[in-house]
Amino acid sequence: MDFAALRAKGVTPRASRWGRLSGWRLRFNVEHFFRHEGGVGNVERTGNADDAVCGVLHVCDDADLAALDKLEGYGVGYDRIEVPIETAAGTETAFTYVGLPAYVNDTCLPTRRYINILVRGARAAGLAPDYIAALEQQTLLPPVLRPAFAPTPTGRTMSHTALETDHTVLAGHVFCMKEVRFAHELARVWFGGKDVTQFHLRRMDQSTGAEDLRSFLDGDLRPDQRDFLNVYLHAFNEEYRHIGQFDYTDLPNAKILA
Repeated sequence: MDFAALRAKGVTPRASRWGRLSGWRLRFNVEHFFRHEGGVGNVERTGNADDAVCGVLHVCDDADLAALDKLEGYGVGYDRIEVPIETAAGTETAFTYVGLPAYVNDTCLPTRRYINILVRGARAAGLAPDYIAALEQQTLLPPVLRPAFAPTPTGRTMSHTALETDHTVLAGHVFCMKEVRFAHELARVWFGGKDVTQFHLRRMDQSTGAEDLRSFLDGDLRPDQRDFLNVYLHAFNEEYRHIGQFDYTDLPNAKILA
């Protein structure tokens, strides 16, 4: 629902309007492929006319669908289906993403970051106050705290020319993604051969979409931004293999995931 989050995924809708999916309910039971992110959004059919999921109907270019499929985890976490959406102009058919059974876990809870992004989008779309209040009252996953990331030194420093498609960079650390569990195969496509620091800064709930890698390099980050990257460094280290540091001296030629 949030425009800043959509733009961070490289999608700018041609038009947007509120929509209502009747006979379904909103859940947060799709397991995020980074475990500390808890559960993310899902819609489940109930058949009860009193149930409804409110949101935003976006009119997008056909080319945007491939980008959304990749970034929403189509086939790895989610299926994509067509549903009837009630709007002020009548009922329209739209795509939505639903959790694949293998990734649905009813014990999952969403993070504060995730709910804040939904609430921000709901307010901007003018959704009903009681619906927004229900989002704000959602039970949350407790925040994850981690000590400062301090991997075993490898003595290896890599430039952008040495990065392979199975390498990724976060906050100056290089990780190898050659052997990952299935849920991270898609992440390897997204992150491979790129610095993903800027991408992650723009995924924060306080993001304006204007954060860039230079803020990190200049040490010009807020405490919450530093904490967010630090938790993700630990998450990367759990899922991938830390292999060294990244040399930013040739930054203009580096591949950066925005």
